[in-house]
Amino acid sequence: MVLLESQIKLKTGDIAPDFELMGIDDKKHSLSDYNNYKGILIIFMCNHCPYVKAKVDALNELYEKCGKDIAMIGINSNDSTDYPEDSFDAMKQTAKEKGFEFDYLVDETQEVARKYGAMCTPDPFLFNAQKELVFHGKIDNAMKPDDEATEKTMIANIEKLLSGKKIEKDFDPSIGCSIKWKEN
Repeated sequence: MVLLESQIKLKTGDIAPDFELMGIDDKKHSLSDYNNYKGILIIFMCNHCPYVKAKVDALNELYEKCGKDIAMIGINSNDSTDYPEDSFDAMKQTAKEKGFEFDYLVDETQEVARKYGAMCTPDPFLFNAQKELVFHGKIDNAMKPDDEATEKTMIANIEKLLSGKKIEKDFDPSIGCSIKWKEN
């Protein structure tokens, strides 16, 4: 397991790169599908990473609290050939077992992860209604799988976004397993 911290590629104010990806609902999803929300939260994630597994409750809480106003999208960019537990079928099973109600998409070519500069799982990006990046970083302050969160960073930043307040710290790196890149 390679542990990485998220890096800055997209900068605050940059527009979310578009995508067209298959969801576990067997439908194609693109960024424009989420135009009617007050913001978009894109989280690069996977099924097998212990850092993502530790965030299951936090992910479901995020969706429960913010899913009516903020579109929440999970994107799995891992190489499922070398990591079959991250296959499309396994994504469907994981979402069902974990109660994910947000869209969970597969990035088979890994192009979307590269456009966003995603490095680890989880690696969250929060955009406003104009699809401008307002925050890139951690879900909460539990930085190891066994840690207990005492600060809900993403929920606090979404609340600031929704109330028109400025997010002071626009980059607060997430930590997790490296995205499993395909061999070139």
